[in-house]
Amino acid sequence: MSRLDPEAGAKAEAQQKALAASTRLKSIFNGKGREDDEDDWDDEERAPESGGRVAPEDLVLSQYEQTIAMEVVSPNEIPVTFDDIGGLDGIIEELTESVIYPLTMPHLYSQHSSLLSAPSGVLLYGPPGCGKTMMAKALARESGACFINLHISTLTEKWYGDSNKLVAAVFSLARKLQPTIVFIDEIDAVLGQRRSGEHEASGMVKAEFMTHWDGLASSTKADGNQRICILGATNRIQDIDEAILRRMPKKFPVSLPNSSQRRQIFKITLAETKLDKSVDESGRPAFDLSTLVRVSAGMSGSDIKEACRDAAMVPVREHIKNMRKSGQNVSGIRSEAVRGLQTEDFFGQRNAEKKYPEVSRQAKQAIRERDEVGSDGSGSIEEVEDFSDDEKTRA
Repeated sequence: MSRLDPEAGAKAEAQQKALAASTRLKSIFNGKGREDDEDDWDDEERAPESGGRVAPEDLVLSQYEQTIAMEVVSPNEIPVTFDDIGGLDGIIEELTESVIYPLTMPHLYSQHSSLLSAPSGVLLYGPPGCGKTMMAKALARESGACFINLHISTLTEKWYGDSNKLVAAVFSLARKLQPTIVFIDEIDAVLGQRRSGEHEASGMVKAEFMTHWDGLASSTKADGNQRICILGATNRIQDIDEAILRRMPKKFPVSLPNSSQRRQIFKITLAETKLDKSVDESGRPAFDLSTLVRVSAGMSGSDIKEACRDAAMVPVREHIKNMRKSGQNVSGIRSEAVRGLQTEDFFGQRNAEKKYPEVSRQAKQAIRERDEVGSDGSGSIEEVEDFSDDEKTRA
């Protein structure tokens, strides 16, 4: 009889989809990582949170909620923690105190004032490569809330009206799993400014999103305020619709790192890298972190990481060349035989001037000045800040 049913294939696909969604949710909420997080709280503190969430095996999901359920992120799959983020301690502390704690432990805040609830939206904005998406990864790992990584492609459907139903499913699933953080990377692409000439379907998706986010049914007397926080990241804040910005009262600018932040980024990035701790005859160290901090003014955290990656290849490349010259087998290379990283490795690699021409010129000038003056690179705040101010003036 199944062969005679024209919808047999669609039904089988729906069953497989439902099974995959329920299996993923069970693996996330019954995982070891979540149990370890919950062990930090006693039963009395955990009661308010668990009372509003349905057990994974009792969840009844629609076909659209099953699609969104595949976007739920398991904390065990995220390798990034707050300790891996350098130079953003202030933002991390404020996010923890004003967003994560009120969202996951509302009973501790509601007793004092109703104004201490978690914000409905948080926006991270700033230049590319400064740690916005990395911050979201750390939140998914350490927040303790359900984390939905919403992709724009997930909301895009060819059938008229299906995109609206998927948006509604985002919030209906988030309510079932609350407390929930919904992350939208490059939020300006999906929730940009509404214009008269845009497609009707795009405008309907934005309207549906705003209605469920902060509309008539966003909070009820029976269920109370929904514990759902929309976390957005963008480097084009001017392109986001004003109504969307109004729904994101917490806005954190993630700008280019200053001298102290760059120093912290270098330390975290090179924490597991072998460094050359030797000192030459004049007392100058082979690896001078202060020089790197000075010449990296104007670089983002991503640029610094890539510069460290390129520099770390220089000692390995040198060792391989020496082994080939001596006729040794390259496959027998030992990591302990490779020398440590030196300051000059950041400026001696082949593609440095092509990738960072301005930084390369600054670096060579800084090394010449150090050699002429005989400075040991004290790394004082005054020196670094003066250098940064000069660079801002030139720009």
